[in-house]
Amino acid sequence: MFAELTSRHEDDADLDALVYHFATTLLGVSSAAAGGGLGPRNWALNAQVPSNYLREDLGTHVSELASTFHLEGHGVGMFTAATVQRRQSASHNGVDVEATVGLSHPTWAASAEDETSRAVGTINIVAFLPARLSESALINAVATATEAKAQALFNSSISATGTPSDALAIFCPVDGDAQDFCGPRSLWGARLARAVHDSVLAGARAWSS
Repeated sequence: MFAELTSRHEDDADLDALVYHFATTLLGVSSAAAGGGLGPRNWALNAQVPSNYLREDLGTHVSELASTFHLEGHGVGMFTAATVQRRQSASHNGVDVEATVGLSHPTWAASAEDETSRAVGTINIVAFLPARLSESALINAVATATEAKAQALFNSSISATGTPSDALAIFCPVDGDAQDFCGPRSLWGARLARAVHDSVLAGARAWSS
């Protein structure tokens, strides 16, 4: 599943967004500040914002965008100053991933930088798996995707594990026999890792070119 590229006029600017319309409710896990956590979700969006973005009411902003794009039910909203038109997509044996990669503020996770950094040049990842995962496997999938993202940056010769504001969302069906594992050497974890790696690697190389 890949997003519809759309746009809206906001704060005297035309800004793009990637909107994911789910045909059915999916089970999701997300680190996004708006709609994150673990539970059923009906849509997701990855919205471009200006590099000087200062809003702190992210839930309200996502609700406004959901209304603009006619999205109903519960969803996940992410923001980035990266150009979402430059999204990178990858698929591996049924796993679909899209990433938008902004690297204006690369950093190591364990860093002496200011803990209150609000940089919005970010890496956002949205992934879809066709198999039902247990709740613990979904959380394991977050770790697997994050490791694959860091590997892609390493393979791009970027000295960082990410940016201060990276976010991800991973979705799977709500029904079916739940898979208990999603580490990098499990069936679905390996496929997720490869798709995340490929999409982030392509985005990092496009950013650096």
